[in-house]
Amino acid sequence: MSNTIENLAAKLAEDTMKVMDQTGEDRLYVEVGNVLAAASQSLEEAYLTEVRVRLAERVARRFLIKKATEFKAAKEAKQAQ
Repeated sequence: MSNTIENLAAKLAEDTMKVMDQTGEDRLYVEVGNVLAAASQSLEEAYLTEVRVRLAERVARRFLIKKATEFKAAKEAKQAQ
């Protein structure tokens, strides 16, 4: 049963993130979580974990890209001197 919950939560989180990207509704996952809470607390908890992990990964990836870009710009500026 836990595999089923994890798989459903992951797919739902993936789909929610896509709709959030399309619509710009950055709190849509909360609304979906509320719908789930009325039906299955187990699925709601797994879903919210999946969403939070994906959101955290996005923040970390943006940070990493920014750092890499800054490093590259500094390196190019130093070489231009």
